[in-house]
Amino acid sequence: MSKINDIYKLLSEGERVTLECKKATKGVPNSLWDTYSAFANTYGGTILLGVVEHMDEQDNTKRFEIVGVEDADKIRKDLWNTVNSREKVNINLLYDDDIQTIDVDGKKVIAINVPRADYTVRPVYINNNLSRGTFKRNHEGDYHCTEQELKMMLRDANEAGNDGLLLEYYTMDDIDIPTLERFRQMFQNLHPEHQWNSAEHKEFLTNFGGYTRDRRTGKEGLTMAGLLMFGKGLPVRERFDNLRMDYIDKSNLIGDQRYSDRLTYDGTWENNLFNFIRMVIPKLTRDLPHPFSMDGVVRKDDTLQAKAVREAVTNMVIHSDFMVNGVLKVEKYDDCFVLTNPGLLKLPIEQIYKGSESKARNQRMQNMFRMIGYGENLGSGFPLILNAWNEKHWIKPELLEQPELMQVKLTLHIQNDVSYSSSNDPINDPINDPINLTERQKMILRMFSEEKNLSRERLCEKTGLSDATAKREIAFLKKTGYLERVGSFKSGYWKVLSK
Repeated sequence: MSKINDIYKLLSEGERVTLECKKATKGVPNSLWDTYSAFANTYGGTILLGVVEHMDEQDNTKRFEIVGVEDADKIRKDLWNTVNSREKVNINLLYDDDIQTIDVDGKKVIAINVPRADYTVRPVYINNNLSRGTFKRNHEGDYHCTEQELKMMLRDANEAGNDGLLLEYYTMDDIDIPTLERFRQMFQNLHPEHQWNSAEHKEFLTNFGGYTRDRRTGKEGLTMAGLLMFGKGLPVRERFDNLRMDYIDKSNLIGDQRYSDRLTYDGTWENNLFNFIRMVIPKLTRDLPHPFSMDGVVRKDDTLQAKAVREAVTNMVIHSDFMVNGVLKVEKYDDCFVLTNPGLLKLPIEQIYKGSESKARNQRMQNMFRMIGYGENLGSGFPLILNAWNEKHWIKPELLEQPELMQVKLTLHIQNDVSYSSSNDPINDPINDPINLTERQKMILRMFSEEKNLSRERLCEKTGLSDATAKREIAFLKKTGYLERVGSFKSGYWKVLSK
């Protein structure tokens, strides 16, 4: 940021999670370093010195006052001396261009761009105090990291990943042999000549990092990866009582029905990750479009979208932090899948969308999945999902980090993106057409046809849809020629079209 217009643009959007304003007329305030730590440990951000925020002012154009600093050169020098000394902060993340002096109507404003720290150097802390000097950022400002947040950052800094941890007192007796044998059969089908096929179960698990021996102490046992992937349900729940696995199908509901299918801890299956993934993926992919195609004389049902769903579910596991409290949850709706996993993102969201880098927390599990054909290499997994959804012209997948809940959520919309839709598609009966419409869209059309003056607000009340979802569905139906607005948006109505 080097222009006056950049500052005005930042201020017009208000102080937020990536912007902090400080008066700092005469020098560097101590609170600046709290923000430095918070920005570095969260999403990065910009600190403006010489700007006052009037908290009671509701108009953003008047909320911020540029007062300037008295001696910009001295403040810049103090900033560099402090950040380089390592006495105040444990690491300097700034480069020369990250601290700039900008002249705004004769007043000097210092702009400090604090980048997000790489996961290998987090946590960034101040005053040589790891427990009390580590901050994160939310909409209210800077706050001390909780013990759980601090431990998560320290675990993430370990390049070897989390799932190689030796679990004392957990042995091969805690492995569910039928689960392991199902995995071994899938491995053998893909690698029939592999030398590991002849190994005993313990040796086989050791080769995959599911069982280990500490050379220093002589202790041996299952790793986190081994127990979570192939363990019996009771030992898994005993050791990881903070974790729950849950699948819930909320598609095709009738009346007051809460769900049409559920997979949770009910004693009917051994609650390990491999079983969970093995059962969930077919439930998600069975309703995806499967065009008829042949590979020689063999019917080929595996589509790019099915591969993308496998990738998404696999990613959910290999990027989870199983040491925090949370739920590994998969939800199926008529128009989307929602995948939630405990932990936060190690990489920035924009970098994940771009691909090319893979930083799995659970590298042994990642390798296990790869060896049975699940999971892409070299960070190409998320671009695979994007390409698969783009091929169908579905709404772009949404990856969302929820720091307050310590979880990550991925929404895969199985619904056309309005920008790709064509109003010239051949449609005979918009309400009863089973090919072009989801059940939700048919329901909306039916309700509009039955009640001429039905408003969007009333539609939401009657269906339980959020306003955003209703707005998106109506926009799609209008774009594709199913709905027409007659009259103004204030006094008109929606007309269902027959073609």
